Amino acid sequence: MKVLKALAEHRDMSLGDLIEGIVLHAFEGQTPFSPATLETISQLKRIYGLELGAADSHRLTERKGEDG
Repeated sequence: MKVLKALAEHRDMSLGDLIEGIVLHAFEGQTPFSPATLETISQLKRIYGLELGAADSHRLTERKGEDG
């Protein structure tokens, strides 16, 4: 989420608008990012220590809080 927030800030847009654009492109089978933006994302991932990739999304689970 930190990378998405930083990318939205970098592109001077709201997080909601960024996510909407990503989803609309995905629904049409298109990539939402140019090579230059992908490089920015790569840099942001390094800054925030994000090591997850698309394949990891199928193995992620939510942690239960102390209440449940």
